[in-house]
Amino acid sequence: MNEHDALIDRIKQQIPNEEVSFDLAELFKVFGDSTRTRILSVLEISELCVNDICDVLSMTKSAVSHQLRILKSAKLVKGRKRGKEVYYSLDDEHVSKIFECALEHIYE
Repeated sequence: MNEHDALIDRIKQQIPNEEVSFDLAELFKVFGDSTRTRILSVLEISELCVNDICDVLSMTKSAVSHQLRILKSAKLVKGRKRGKEVYYSLDDEHVSKIFECALEHIYE
């Protein structure tokens, strides 16, 4: 096997399989909506309830709730019940890192 063939084989072993590639593409689709990215940017700063997110972004409660459901199903945000309100935050540090890396790339 020559050097080029060895390189190709090594790359094939290191790239994600089709299922993982599909899941990654689905994750990027969720990030592909500006309303959702605005909600993520708000939650990057602070945990908030739906009403507060609506106030910050000047959006309706139904619109924010719809987008939060999508973000929650993609495991990008999580909710914490406090009394009658649910407070939303980024699901974990990975989401924050993805968001920060994307912003850094945009601002370059």
